Order: sequence, then C-alpha cells, then structure tokens
Amino acid sequence: MILAIDCGNTRLKWGMHDGAHWLAQGLLDYAELPALAGLLAAQPRASRAVAANVAGPQVGEAVQTTVAALGLPLLWAKSQSAQHGVCNLYDNPEQLGADRWAALVGARALHPGACLVVCAGTATTVDVLDAEGYFQGGLILPGVELMCRALAANTAQLPLASGRFAGLPRNTLDAIVSGCLHAQAGAVERMFERVAVQPGAVCLVGGGAAGQFFDLLRVPKTRVDNLVLEGLARIGRELTP
Repeated sequence: MILAIDCGNTRLKWGMHDGAHWLAQGLLDYAELPALAGLLAAQPRASRAVAANVAGPQVGEAVQTTVAALGLPLLWAKSQSAQHGVCNLYDNPEQLGADRWAALVGARALHPGACLVVCAGTATTVDVLDAEGYFQGGLILPGVELMCRALAANTAQLPLASGRFAGLPRNTLDAIVSGCLHAQAGAVERMFERVAVQPGAVCLVGGGAAGQFFDLLRVPKTRVDNLVLEGLARIGRELTP
C-alpha cells in the first residue's frame, strides 16, 4: 500500500493506492494541515509514502513529521533523467518541478501514446510527451485566477472579475473571464499541435481549475483528476518497504 501526497501551491492532495486501484483520496487547504495525521490514521495501513512538494519547506517539514509519526518511510519525488518509461529532455532534468515530473509519469502509465499533459491550478503547466515517452518540453503560465487577479491588480479601472464565459462578451466582467479562459485554451491547443499527428494523441487535463476551460478545448481530451498522484503511486514502488 502506497500513501501518495501532492503538496501543491494552494492545497495538499493525498491518496492510498494498493498497487492497482485508489482506495481513498482527499485534499486539504494548508490551514487544515494539522488534521492530516488524523485523516491518514483512519485509512488502510500503508507500507510506504511518496510525496512531491512545491509548497515550500514549511509544508515539507509538516508532512515529514506527520508521515514519520505514522512510522512510514518517505520518498521525496524528484525529477529524473528517466523513470517509468519517461525520458526527460529538459536542459537540466533536475530543474523540472517534482509535480510536473510526477504528472508526466502518471500520464505515461495511463496513456502509452503521445499526449499533452495539462495541470491547471494556481499555475497551468502544458507539457509535451511523445509516443516514445520523451518529455519534449512545455509551458508554465498563470492559472485562470492569477490571470484575473493580475488584471485587477495592475490596471486602474478593471475589477477582479466574477463574470462568466461568453463567445462575444458584452460586459467587462465577462470580457475579463472569457479572455483568461481563451488564453488557457489557446495555449493548450497550440501546444497540442506538437503531438496531433501522432496516432492516438490525446490531451490529458487535470487540476482544480481544469473544469473552467476543459469544454472549450477543440482537441481530443480526457479529464484526469489527479495526474500528480497517479505518477507518485508509480514512483513510490521504487521505495523498499
């Protein structure tokens, strides 16, 4: 049994994987992090834990303490040159974020062909994985909420938008939201061109903000709620219990 923990920019996600299926999954805001120990103690007993952390050292230390109290060995996932069928062509492979790497590993496990790996959260990452498992490179752009907040913070008369998507917006709030959603979808569609000619190519889309622009995408696509956890479950098999 593997305990997988994804310490993202905004929230922590966790899951219990038995090697074939997820038995339980959950998420916590970081203000609720002290509750993590109790949540995990109520789950089936894991033999090991694996985590990815982009939230900073304070969160990492809290997770380390919680996992240690459960008596589990903990592996901190890091980007590799090659792992689980994925080869990393980043100029400096270790510079790639652990969450992006885990998402690529998860995508390869779920789809053996070419794919575009999209994780939409505080930031949106858009990564190209070819049919042979080579990570060719990718984008990082502000997430939907960050884009909207940037307009509100850096313009004199544009508000923090609470509008909705419209094909031809006719008020300012809808215009801001629609512009940000088009920007997300457009970036994904442009990057999908890199794999579109490969047989069975698909866009795998996950993350808390994915639902805001998923339906706008005019490419073959599949929602995968927790790509990072999917990859961590595979990476965690390397840790000897």
